[in-house]
Amino acid sequence: MTFSTMLETMSTGMLRTCGIFLLTLIGSLPLGMVVALLRRSRFKVVRIIIRTYISIIRGTPLMLQLLVWYFGPFYLFGWSIGNWRFPALIVGFVVNYAAYFAEIYRSGIESIPVGQYEAAEVLGYTRTQTFMRIVLPQVIKIIMPSVTNEVITLVKDTSLAFTLAYQEVFSLSKQISASQASFMPFLIAGIFYFVANYIVEFLMMRVEKALDYYK
Repeated sequence: MTFSTMLETMSTGMLRTCGIFLLTLIGSLPLGMVVALLRRSRFKVVRIIIRTYISIIRGTPLMLQLLVWYFGPFYLFGWSIGNWRFPALIVGFVVNYAAYFAEIYRSGIESIPVGQYEAAEVLGYTRTQTFMRIVLPQVIKIIMPSVTNEVITLVKDTSLAFTLAYQEVFSLSKQISASQASFMPFLIAGIFYFVANYIVEFLMMRVEKALDYYK
């Protein structure tokens, strides 16, 4: 296999990696906020359920969770999993990262002084208005460094898609390396991941600078 063919093949795998990354962010960022708000629910049962979910997700490997999401429907319900590979990947990643984002959101929300809620109430703001107009903009600024770290981790965690034999860039690098007895595919994969993380870091830093007016 020539270098150009190898690069073209792995570029296709990188596009699939980007697909996992983007779909995970689209699903987990808003879901994480929902989980964070439920984590602060006034109902004890809801809080216990959410804490249990977060504890399980944070206490078990993502690789194991992906296997459960993929094989679980078959072993539990006897469903066919022929076309379930990619959906299982996305569900597994979204559910996992939503738990981590939820804790980041919660820490940001709880860092806002109680006095701001009281002042908003005096001004006649509803709970929703207080959260959307006063709390959330400050929370976003506070949590950006932590969110950036999680997003960078997500770029690298997409390599765990090989667990379900999904042909993303890491899986292809392993296959090509084994067939060609070459280290070059791993080097190419490493460059792809580095460039992707550099882009993510650059974009997130721009967002942080755009929020500097909250100082």
